[in-house]
Amino acid sequence: MGVPVKVTNIGDGATRSSALELFVYLNDIAGKHGVGRIDIVENRFVGMKSRGIYETPAGTILYHAHLDIEAFTMDREVRKIKQGLSLKFSELVYNGFWHSPECEFVRECIGRSQEPVVGTVRLSVFKGQVYILGRESSRSLYNEELVSMNVQGDYEPADATGFININSLRLKEYHRLQSKVTVKQDE
Repeated sequence: MGVPVKVTNIGDGATRSSALELFVYLNDIAGKHGVGRIDIVENRFVGMKSRGIYETPAGTILYHAHLDIEAFTMDREVRKIKQGLSLKFSELVYNGFWHSPECEFVRECIGRSQEPVVGTVRLSVFKGQVYILGRESSRSLYNEELVSMNVQGDYEPADATGFININSLRLKEYHRLQSKVTVKQDE
């Protein structure tokens, strides 16, 4: 799950299914549109800054498509944890710790998070950009009837009042204390 299995060009019907074929195909298509080139200054493991210019047209398309279907199929809190683990994973790999126990653990966690990530993403590329046009999944957590403002579903907007009031207590208290700090500093 969470792994691309097929790319279909809607314009000409061309389909690629093997990992290598779809990657080469997407590199060709996206490369022609200037997708996937970055010029960055990064921090090396030893503490020096270095400039890197990278190109990965296919990787950029797959990354955007994956993030989109992930948002559609993955629980919000699990996704937040997965995003943090992704940063840790990239750091470990960049620094050469692929075979470390911590990297193995992070890979296992990320892999588990990908179980519900299945579906189809429609997209287009143009002038260096990837545009998501739509998505569908049998594992979608999006429920239009539940969140619609036009259809009465199980969600009752008035139910949010208590939640909003409770969450605002923290902010009210924070600002109350900030005003005391500001008054003391002014004295």
